[in-house]
Amino acid sequence: MTDILIVEDNKELADILCDFLRAENYTVSVADTGEKALALYERYGARLVVLDIMLPGIDGFAVCRKIREDSNTPILVVSARTGKEDKLNGLTLGADDYIEKPYDIDILLAKIDGIFRRRYAVDELTEGNLKINKVSRTVSKDDQTVEMTAKEYDLLLLLIENKGKSLSKEYLFNQVWGSDSFSEQQTLTVHIKWLREKIEDNPKKPEHIQTVWGVGYKFV
Repeated sequence: MTDILIVEDNKELADILCDFLRAENYTVSVADTGEKALALYERYGARLVVLDIMLPGIDGFAVCRKIREDSNTPILVVSARTGKEDKLNGLTLGADDYIEKPYDIDILLAKIDGIFRRRYAVDELTEGNLKINKVSRTVSKDDQTVEMTAKEYDLLLLLIENKGKSLSKEYLFNQVWGSDSFSEQQTLTVHIKWLREKIEDNPKKPEHIQTVWGVGYKFV
């Protein structure tokens, strides 16, 4: 799923916004018409739609109305139409916010970050090209689902939630398998190996799950 779908027919403005958002590690798609926006949304989805109103073909209000028929995806309207009726129309159709053009890019980025924190921070963690959904207990890499066992998922989540901390093998084993488990600590080593094979670009030279000699492991 795409993080942010930008619906903007001004190519220069869309490109600038894309650059800023990608620098913040968001995955971004762009549509310059309402029809393309709905096609992209239907195919890939989005966690946030940044929506212009004045578009060739169907306008932004129609796009907003269509998305709201079966989705509660946050919609942030960004438009040069600044009249009270336009703002009320956008908000009535289901937009979460309405920002006037020209806008301050820092203000827009702050609003976008705020939406993601309020809507997704509790339920989803993002580390580079990895996304961990704590509700569905799923992991994706480069937006592709990574199949994991329950223990692999629990181990990865524990490491990520303690990012940068060196965690002992005993602590990791007891947290994931339980101190009274019949498994042996060698099980932890095997699961670390499996995780690296699934999430690292080069499992033999891991960038994320690193060994802390004499201690255990840490996620960086």
